[in-house]
Amino acid sequence: MTSEETTVLLRDDHGPVRVIRLNRPDKHNALNTELTRALLDELLAADADGSVRAVVLAGEGRSFCAGADITEFADLTPDNQDAVLRRAELTARTQLLPQQLSKPIVSVVWGNALGGGAGLAIGCDMMVVADDVRFGYPELKHSLVPAIVMTGLQRQIGRKLAFEMISHGTLLDADDLVRLGLANRRVSRDKALDTGIEIASKWSEPSSMAMAATKDLFYRVADLPVDQAMRAGRDVNAIMRGFRG
Repeated sequence: MTSEETTVLLRDDHGPVRVIRLNRPDKHNALNTELTRALLDELLAADADGSVRAVVLAGEGRSFCAGADITEFADLTPDNQDAVLRRAELTARTQLLPQQLSKPIVSVVWGNALGGGAGLAIGCDMMVVADDVRFGYPELKHSLVPAIVMTGLQRQIGRKLAFEMISHGTLLDADDLVRLGLANRRVSRDKALDTGIEIASKWSEPSSMAMAATKDLFYRVADLPVDQAMRAGRDVNAIMRGFRG
């Protein structure tokens, strides 16, 4: 195993599995611009690295990610519109990226997963939660709109509960997340990261081309009418014959 540390991210390779950990533990890994940009770059680097077959996303310290770092908001005002737009674009790209990666990614979530942290957690292909997880979207309690994370939430949960979560700030626990199908595994805190690595290791077994095509098709058909989705599946069915050696 190799390990590299940057200011705001930790990176460890477990064979073909890359573990990326948000590293602002004193701030519950709140997403400031530096961390958000570093995460975007690190995910893109993992996707481009031929030795990496799967990714685990976790957080250092007591929480996965408490959402946006509101201490930066003082500079994100209508008088600084360019900065506002740049930050919004960076946030949107980072929230969308896990499902755009060609390699599968699992989130390992404990403690707080709030706002943008909740969005990152459910944006991954699978999710492992620890018993102490607190998951939700409390932005409106601070007179903020959960704007960028709303799309991912609506696509993964019923609309009535989704609206309750964003309008009341309702928090979900580990049992809720498993029952609603948002989490794949519930484990104790001490086993959570190992469980995520185990899931990612299984992804490294099939052909990387087949895995990439499977993930791409999975998300493409989700947003297509049935007939178009079936045609997309037919096309991949034809080209996948070349994946087998």
